[in-house]
Amino acid sequence: MQIFHCNHCQHLVFFESVKCLFCQRSLAYLPDADTMIALDPDLQGEAPGGARLCRNYVEHSICNWAIAADDPHDLCVSCRTTHVIPALDDALNVQRWFRAEAAKRRLIVNLLGLGMPLDESAPGRGDGLRFEFKAPDGQEMIMTGHLGGTITLNVDETDDVERERRRTAFQEPYRTVLGHLRHESGHYFWDRLIRDSDHLEDFRTLFGDDRANYQAALENYYALGPANDWQDRFVSAYASAHPWEDWAESWAHYLHIMDTLETAATCGLTLRPRRSDEPSVALTDLNKGVMRGSFEAAIANWYPVTYLLNSLNRGLGLPDPYPFVLSDQVVAKLRFVHDTVVAARASFEQSEQHSLPRAA
Repeated sequence: MQIFHCNHCQHLVFFESVKCLFCQRSLAYLPDADTMIALDPDLQGEAPGGARLCRNYVEHSICNWAIAADDPHDLCVSCRTTHVIPALDDALNVQRWFRAEAAKRRLIVNLLGLGMPLDESAPGRGDGLRFEFKAPDGQEMIMTGHLGGTITLNVDETDDVERERRRTAFQEPYRTVLGHLRHESGHYFWDRLIRDSDHLEDFRTLFGDDRANYQAALENYYALGPANDWQDRFVSAYASAHPWEDWAESWAHYLHIMDTLETAATCGLTLRPRRSDEPSVALTDLNKGVMRGSFEAAIANWYPVTYLLNSLNRGLGLPDPYPFVLSDQVVAKLRFVHDTVVAARASFEQSEQHSLPRAA
């Protein structure tokens, strides 16, 4: 994620901001330009250049995005991917929906930055990426997961206390709403990028045979737990359950890395230790293009960044925000994700160029 500034007064603002605290102007994120724009107080629901505010911004204060002037939709590109929301007659559900959408917007920016397709215009199979945010009603069990292009989130996961209870019950080191959405998007992009593709055999060599019975594999995992040496081969214990879950966990981890590194880069982060054998980060290696840069440069800088993150948190008396150890085999899987993304991006960009009308 890059760093944003109010384009009216140039004061520092955040991706989630709805108002500049310096000039007091309302703000909106314009994804087409990847920038934060300040709204003219004399215009209602309009932004510079004829852009409009997303309907969920105006009607529900759920979104903070704008829509380009030539876009015919009344919802932004992120909100358009949500097809089911919890009942809004419950005030708690409004808060849950807000948190779910906030996490999803960061995922959407990740995917757009990587050049990944979101909608029906993408080459390949099936419909575009869809989200359903559901609240338990006592009649239907809501399971967070992916099926046929639709990602379902049980909005109970947006409650910090409930999510921490589940994290502890499942003995997980890490559990966030954003992590859920990134993981489930991995299942979606496995269907788009791996299944029936030229990458499938290489995938099976590295991750295992995806044709193994999925339900039986999950039942076995929950009954017996992961193998004692899972850390030698998997980024998380759950990744060991089945090759599909290994891919989804690796995909989510790749997004974690790229988003965090891009933020570090645009903040101008450098580490200059007093000793040469301590972790260091070179600003020349971390640049705004990290999400489209080399995997080797990204992973080389990732280790010192996580060292800094964990050290800072410990100084605040908080748990490590990065409780993972990346083995050589896990790094190889992350590299496979990276190479798959690079190849897919090139293919999608070439397809878009071919679809443009030729000049007379």
